[in-house]
Amino acid sequence: MNRTIGTVSRGVRAPIIREGDDLAAIVTQSVLDAAREGGYELRDRDIVAMTEAIVARAQGNYATVDDIAADVRAKLGGGTVGVLFPILSRNRFAVCLKGIAKGCGKVVLVLSYPSDEVGNHLISLDDLDAKGVNPYTDVLTLERYRALFGYEKHPFTGVDYVEYYENLIRESGAEVEILFANDPRAVLPYTKDVLTCDIHSRARSKRLLKAAGAERVLGLDDILTAPVNGSGCNESYGLLGSNKATEEKVKLFPRNPKALVEKIQSRFLEETGKHVEVMVYGDGAFKDPVGKIWELADPVVSPAYTAGLEGTPNELKLKYLADNDFADLSGADLRDAISGAIRKKDGDLKGQMASEGTTPRRLTDLIGSLCDLTSGSGDKGTPIVHIQGYFDNYTTE
Repeated sequence: MNRTIGTVSRGVRAPIIREGDDLAAIVTQSVLDAAREGGYELRDRDIVAMTEAIVARAQGNYATVDDIAADVRAKLGGGTVGVLFPILSRNRFAVCLKGIAKGCGKVVLVLSYPSDEVGNHLISLDDLDAKGVNPYTDVLTLERYRALFGYEKHPFTGVDYVEYYENLIRESGAEVEILFANDPRAVLPYTKDVLTCDIHSRARSKRLLKAAGAERVLGLDDILTAPVNGSGCNESYGLLGSNKATEEKVKLFPRNPKALVEKIQSRFLEETGKHVEVMVYGDGAFKDPVGKIWELADPVVSPAYTAGLEGTPNELKLKYLADNDFADLSGADLRDAISGAIRKKDGDLKGQMASEGTTPRRLTDLIGSLCDLTSGSGDKGTPIVHIQGYFDNYTTE
């Protein structure tokens, strides 16, 4: 083993992307320019990834509050609508909520507690215990919630999201009633028309609601699945994965980006002769142990990727080999023994003890999380990430 550098993840700066830009050309040229500036070359099985945001921006995939309102009104009737389990986010949900409320006469807002789906806490588990509240069974009215817990503000944003959402709904022209519950069926005594806004549990929420007698049941993935008055849309995810663009407009998740990643892969092959894997990524999938926020507010980490990124890692655990199979070896003998084991490993290590402790997640989720952490979400200006050595192992020279 002479090589000492393993996986390298580089954020690549790019121009500010506007609607109509040739993103395939921009991504390819940006990576080639970065390699030239950095004095390195592309290699086979490098990974080039781009944020979903620049894909949607290039597509011009936007919708306004009025577009959302029109679709909600058409699909749910414009009367009293239950709005279930939204995440607590000014960026991710507030503009959507304005549009939803504008399309309803009354909103029965049901907030999950003690936290939303991605870990933004309204109250702590300790407070629930102290007050004798069971979040699995107890349904709280707003009055009861205030009496028990008062006015809690988010520790990072300083926002009381209950008050914020309540005011936002009223300002959008709808009446509002607020409940706190974790069973979606808690809304049914108030209305049979429901828009469930959870992300990863939405299929279960819809199933429970329909089985319990709800009449019209939709999710965020059912709103703006087709253009409304010339708006953008997303056939697969609707409003899921959307972000605030302005106070009156959201940027939607990119539409059908599979063709784009394959086009970029072909461009790199033409320009360099190297087979590069390409993906689009959004939120990573990881949890903040302090803020307790689970990052993944997008419906998937990667909405599109080339074929070589399919699957899960197939790796041996070096610590296991060193402590068990080769515990009596050290130095060059240990290195050679581990290298030999890696070269002889099976194509599928699932269930073998020597792979125990390796990360059992999809490649696109792992790589997307690495990309999200590399590019950040602020002003780094690196919406493209170039990863080298991800598929290498201890034996790779």
